[in-house]
Amino acid sequence: MKKVFIVLMVTLMGVFAFTQVKNPDMIFDATLSEPDTLDPHHAYDTSSGEVIFNVYDNLIAYDGESLSKFVPMLSTVVPTVENGYLRDGGTTYVFPIREGVKFQNGNDLTPEDVEYTFERALLYNPPGGPVWMYLDPMFGVFSIRTLVEDYVGASWDTIFDDDMNPTSPEYEEALVNFYYDVIDPAVEVQGNEVHVHLARPFAPFLNVLASGSGWGAILDKEYSVEIGIWDGNAEGWWKYHGWTKEQSPYFDHAMGTGPYKLVEWDHAQQRVTLERFDDYWRGPAPIRRVIIQGVDEWSTRRAMLETGDADIAYVPAQYLDVVLSMDGLTIIPGTPEVSITSLGFNWQVDPESPYIGSGQLDGNGIPPDFFADHNVRLGFAYAFDYDGMINEVLNGLGEKVPTALPTGFLGYSEDLPTYELDLQKAENYFKRAYKGRLWQTGFKMTILYNTGNDSRRVSAEILRDNLAKINPRFQVEVRGVQWPTYLDERENMMLPVYIIGWLADFPDPHNFIFTYYHSEGDYGGYYGDNFA
Repeated sequence: MKKVFIVLMVTLMGVFAFTQVKNPDMIFDATLSEPDTLDPHHAYDTSSGEVIFNVYDNLIAYDGESLSKFVPMLSTVVPTVENGYLRDGGTTYVFPIREGVKFQNGNDLTPEDVEYTFERALLYNPPGGPVWMYLDPMFGVFSIRTLVEDYVGASWDTIFDDDMNPTSPEYEEALVNFYYDVIDPAVEVQGNEVHVHLARPFAPFLNVLASGSGWGAILDKEYSVEIGIWDGNAEGWWKYHGWTKEQSPYFDHAMGTGPYKLVEWDHAQQRVTLERFDDYWRGPAPIRRVIIQGVDEWSTRRAMLETGDADIAYVPAQYLDVVLSMDGLTIIPGTPEVSITSLGFNWQVDPESPYIGSGQLDGNGIPPDFFADHNVRLGFAYAFDYDGMINEVLNGLGEKVPTALPTGFLGYSEDLPTYELDLQKAENYFKRAYKGRLWQTGFKMTILYNTGNDSRRVSAEILRDNLAKINPRFQVEVRGVQWPTYLDERENMMLPVYIIGWLADFPDPHNFIFTYYHSEGDYGGYYGDNFA
């Protein structure tokens, strides 16, 4: 049986506007929202990554716009077979660590900081975070829990009690040995070099390390231990595993080697303030101060652009004509992004979700497993106006794709079928759902979008309106919430459906296919146990 779980799939193209300089020693970036977290091993969204990228450095970086060429950063070498720093058939990467680099607190960068960063990421491994991109090539798994269960020979719930304490001395001893036998040998310091060992050759590994989204950031071990991150010991490492984002001391702290240091994160104003780090190893940045602020309303961002109070602003595609008519702006329209925007179905919503009404198929809600019925999913799939969304809302800056894979990637096929708006087909599928009961009783549910993202709001409204046309008993409320709240609700399995984008972590089809279609993928994992 064909599994249908993605509705809207379009490749989007960004629109950004840059105004005339009003404050030459400051950049004000009016964006959509504040970060979700500043912990590099928990952050997995562009709002968080924008801050982390400017505060931290990676081992290597992309060479300009190239997706296949790299330049050294905290490593003095980009490992290749030709230069001898990629060894053992592509399974050992050697990084000589740059000397003379300072963290923003004055501490010296050392190879031990790099080793600690990798190991802390692996052991911390919060649900829904980016650390799977290390676990996959280094161990062939997607969760530290799988590694632990295989090593100890028992399930996670058997090994630990509800407070993350080992349930027996034998398990505690095994957990300590797990660090020494599995984690510690994977990343080794040899003199001034750090050796990272993979379970198999993994072509995009350098892309993973070069990404500007956060997980490649190198931490200060001394500072991390000081503020309560993992203490670096094998004993008790599990006490630092899987915290919620607020539990992590790095939630609203940052200490990197990057060009800017964190001054303040004002949650009430959704504002992050950065100041130039004058001892940056590549020299001081030309701009002294950067303010990144979430500004929900497009009308406010527009006014800030017009007055010069914002130097950079996010412009929804439907307002492109507005900014094109403004004087003194530099517009960069149609910048291709390797991204997909989709509507994901949760096949098993938390029964306590406030977004499923009564939680039953009684006309006043939906059952938690509502979308496990493929007829429901197909009904939604044919109820959306894809072409109208692209042409009228996105100003043509996007394209419909048949699967969660952008054009141009290995495996992409133009011959695969795509969904079209067809209310009659949608009606036919809805009449089959739940053996005809759904059509007679109707349903109520809520679709959330992140406040300020007008294209997601409109897409939810298009779906709402078309469902009501099909059957007036099909009632959908569209509601906006702040971005961190949106992510929390998704992570807690509260959302029956969620509209969200996926910007490629690395330019390889694995990053899309695994993410969307595997039950352990970052999106597939939120389709619920019934999907798995």
